[in-house]
Amino acid sequence: MNRPIPSIRRLDAVSDAQLQQLAQVLVDCVEGGASVSFMLPLPLAKAQTFWHGVADDVAQGKRALLVAEDAQGIVGTVQLVLDQPENQPHRADVSKMLVHRRARRQGVAAALMQALEGVARDCGKTVLVLDTVTGGDAERLYARLGWQRVGEVPDFALWPQGGMCGTTFFHRQLPA
Repeated sequence: MNRPIPSIRRLDAVSDAQLQQLAQVLVDCVEGGASVSFMLPLPLAKAQTFWHGVADDVAQGKRALLVAEDAQGIVGTVQLVLDQPENQPHRADVSKMLVHRRARRQGVAAALMQALEGVARDCGKTVLVLDTVTGGDAERLYARLGWQRVGEVPDFALWPQGGMCGTTFFHRQLPA
């Protein structure tokens, strides 16, 4: 059964209810094995603390936060780190592409990335960079979306359950 792709929007502020949903998405992704900076077990309170920091950056204009929502709430998210060094005002980092396991393989991640590129252009960004687990679904997604592979660093991070994983870096040049 094909479900419609959830709606994508940028949040200019994060409500308490949205923060709770974002924390649940993060916990679900880590419990599902995603190497996204957190180790198992990931208590909900720790995920909430992370999202409070993101919400502060969003309020200060340091990050753009996009969410994918369906009838049940937030099922995916991605961030664009806008606050860069003085000599890199044209660049942004893509961070924390997360899709809840119940919404995977439905085009959510691709829709989030396409919307993110539009937000980046609107913010005057022409160079985007990201990193992802080597050999994972996200690496294939980014390549399919036209991102350029830069290279791989073996043993860059840990899986949430322990053990090393490599990381692949990508960049994307956007038209000015």
